[in-house]
Amino acid sequence: MSQLTTTLTDALGLDVPIVQAPIGSATCPALAATVADAGALGMLAVTWRDEEATRKVLTDTDHRTDGVFGVNIVADSDAKDIPTERHVEVCLDEGIDVFSFSFGDAAPYIEQIHSHDGTVLQTVGSASEAKAAVDAGVDILVAQGWEAGGHVQSTVATLPLVPRIVDAVPDTPVIAAGGIADGRGIAAVLTLGAAGAWLGTRFLATEEAHVHRLYRQRVLEADETETVYSALFDEGWPDVPHRVLENTTVADWNAAGQPEAERPGEGEVVAETDDGTPIRRYEDSLAVPDIDGAVEELPLYAGQSAGLTQKEQPANELVATLAEETIEALERAN
Repeated sequence: MSQLTTTLTDALGLDVPIVQAPIGSATCPALAATVADAGALGMLAVTWRDEEATRKVLTDTDHRTDGVFGVNIVADSDAKDIPTERHVEVCLDEGIDVFSFSFGDAAPYIEQIHSHDGTVLQTVGSASEAKAAVDAGVDILVAQGWEAGGHVQSTVATLPLVPRIVDAVPDTPVIAAGGIADGRGIAAVLTLGAAGAWLGTRFLATEEAHVHRLYRQRVLEADETETVYSALFDEGWPDVPHRVLENTTVADWNAAGQPEAERPGEGEVVAETDDGTPIRRYEDSLAVPDIDGAVEELPLYAGQSAGLTQKEQPANELVATLAEETIEALERAN
């Protein structure tokens, strides 16, 4: 048995207990497929993709890999164009059997997914949420700590959260998320009882990630103190806390006393997409490669693990490096 065999690798048929987090528009077939080919779990974010785009990325990814990949869907959001149940139907129709749900309950979709022999993951931020999810039939939990980048569900740090959830649902695999960017972090959460690790910020720095070069560079240059937790970039997805890198938009808002209304530059167009769609200053819009304009002023989603994310490399090389580092760290601990 490999040192990196866990209940997660057994459940999903992985070689290593590593998950590439569904980092919004930064996910793409090239990233998910490369991660899957490396023996980890590749993930695609489909919440903001319409039905046609969802089918396209799933088909493209499937053609690129024989490995395991899944989808993430934000369960509760009035900002979505497609109801969650329709997204689930489309993904099942395309043969997807690993579903991750965040910001809401997976419960309404569990029976349908299980009837197709699928596996249901749900992100939780407390032991009580974990128990409720398992009682509803969720197969695997993602324990997301406060250190995480992007949109954040928990107010508890990863280190105390993971063992709380592991103890609360001892028969359910738990994937730890938030603040993990190297093998030492993966080894640490495995020691806490997690069955795997979920990395987002670290995968932003892969060659395959669908991100603007300036965004990637900021992540690589940032240290652990340069992230900000707030609900500042709320246009399009309001009232959901998130963690971003400090930038001029954040600095100007701080200098103005962090106003809730009439924020500096409110409504100002700072960039546009390749088809000319304007992007406003406080919009929830991830900096993808085809954006033109003041990319640095957009939400540069990243977690506190940005300080540990210092090298750009291919995603398959990253997975191999993480696995080697994890084994070394576990051997040192033993």
